[in-house]
Amino acid sequence: MKKLALSDDILLKVDKPARYIGNEVNSTIKDPEKVDIRFAFCFPEVYEIGMSHLGLQILYDMFNRRDDVWCERVFSPWVDLDKIMREEHIPLFALESQDPVKKFDFLGFTLQFEMCYTNILQVLDLSGIPLHSSDRTLDDPFVIGGGPCAYNPEPLADFFDMFYIGEGEVVYDELFDAYKKWKDSGKDRTAFLEMAAEIEGIYVPSFYRADYNPDGTIAAFTPVNAHAKEKIRRQALADMSTTTYPLKPIVPFIKVTQDRAVLEIQRGCIRGCRFCQAGMVYRPTRPRDINMLKETAKAMLRNTGHEEITLSSLSSSDYNELEEIVNFLIDEFHGQGVNISLPSLRIDAFSLDVMSKIQDIRKSSLTFAPEAGTQRMRNVINKGLTEEEILEGAGQAFEGGWNKVKLYFMLGLPTETEEDMEGIAVLSDKVARRYYEIPKEQRNGKCQITASSSFFVPKPFSPLQWAQMCPADEYVRRAGIVQEAMRNQLNRKSLRYNWHTAELTVLEGVFARGDRKMGTVLEEAYRLGCIYDSWNEHFRYDLWMQAFENTGIDPDFYNLRKREADEIFPWDFIDCGVTKSFLRKEWERAMNGEVTPNCRRQCSGCGAASYGGGVCYEGKN
Repeated sequence: MKKLALSDDILLKVDKPARYIGNEVNSTIKDPEKVDIRFAFCFPEVYEIGMSHLGLQILYDMFNRRDDVWCERVFSPWVDLDKIMREEHIPLFALESQDPVKKFDFLGFTLQFEMCYTNILQVLDLSGIPLHSSDRTLDDPFVIGGGPCAYNPEPLADFFDMFYIGEGEVVYDELFDAYKKWKDSGKDRTAFLEMAAEIEGIYVPSFYRADYNPDGTIAAFTPVNAHAKEKIRRQALADMSTTTYPLKPIVPFIKVTQDRAVLEIQRGCIRGCRFCQAGMVYRPTRPRDINMLKETAKAMLRNTGHEEITLSSLSSSDYNELEEIVNFLIDEFHGQGVNISLPSLRIDAFSLDVMSKIQDIRKSSLTFAPEAGTQRMRNVINKGLTEEEILEGAGQAFEGGWNKVKLYFMLGLPTETEEDMEGIAVLSDKVARRYYEIPKEQRNGKCQITASSSFFVPKPFSPLQWAQMCPADEYVRRAGIVQEAMRNQLNRKSLRYNWHTAELTVLEGVFARGDRKMGTVLEEAYRLGCIYDSWNEHFRYDLWMQAFENTGIDPDFYNLRKREADEIFPWDFIDCGVTKSFLRKEWERAMNGEVTPNCRRQCSGCGAASYGGGVCYEGKN
């Protein structure tokens, strides 16, 4: 029985002590003396959020299949334990061995959300690892980051030794093999970073220099080490069916946000929504083999005891064998109490037919994402969904027995008018009205339409990366317009409306498109006490504004400023497959309200074909 890093007295003082004790079902225990590399995989959030992340489960399984690597997990301590650890000088530890993180060879962060960045500094600080990569010695682990936010790593450049750009399954083995050679060589840290920089997809920020124009925009981004590449090429799997997938995912002791088995059915998306970074950087669409999915699903449910399985992808309706895998799961687990969850479905007859097979209609709600209230605005963002299709899909859902629908929208999109804002309320009312067109005796009680608005954030490598953002008070004003329009609708008693935190969105936007200067703001905000910024009860907008003032950096420069067509972006040194010229063409089509067909209907020449594999139509239409 391993000795816990925290005493019983401390565990009894904190909320949910099971977050910190490890030893869950299917976790991996190895002898540290028999491995060459110890890797601490950190999700910089609370345990319940981190343990819901599929990428953690995939890489944890993949790394631990190597006899010479032991991958363990690290999460941000919740605020109660954070306080105790600082007072008692307890170093942050990994769950499996309970050993201090500082003893590891690598500390890897998955970067899923910009507003987790202060938690990264918390983890480094509590681990006793210097915040700045330039201050680390041979006694410190190499700090590496990956995930969607790594597509603009520059705000974090000072704190990371390297970044992995792309899908983790591709070159980590090569990186580990290089590390073992370096470790035997006895050379300094720089020597390993130079070896790493030679590997496709690995970006070492200390090997590059950013020069600025007088107006604050980037003049040049230049390699300053002979081993550094001018372009870092995103790593992507060509065949999703040949890679490893966790057949024995870790089963948490406590309820987590996504407490279920997750089966990734494909990566990539054919749709081309212009606000969506994932739809661009994960191109081309790469489905998993149906037989592989069947065997994996059986193994995961058998090895975990989970009573629910989620079929995960960016657009589940576009997986060609969706009906087959759903019918297989229904038949295979009939009478065993296994629920099937299908996010990311389009609102069409096929999707509703599939949903009707797996949901208890009287208990569940359907979720659709029109994203905008008017057809003009949906054309701008290339949503590929007409009002007729939305109302037809809603009508079929209502006639099938559903009476609760959630509608997701965005406010603050480029070219948005007041009519577009009010259109959210008008469309929500039309959906409710469609319900009441059904004869009363055939209805399933009263209907409930819940509309939610997030605020638009331009993301790197999306066609809307050139867009200006709104200031926080303008986002709130626009939400107020929608709320007032809701009150004026005929079916207002059936309508509910809520929206996200505007100040949080503004900060997300600053870091999403920020450059290296943002590192000083991040460090200052952490020094002032910012942590767990994605949690409303801990978010301190006043402290963030103080950090900007203290560092002399204007957040409006990153959000409110117009981007010129030829501006050098902080992330332009990354080749994500989709070309900048294609993204610019899509931006111009957006400004003209022109729709680009999805990949199956017509190739738009985005550049993704250069990756090979998958289902790419480039040059075939």
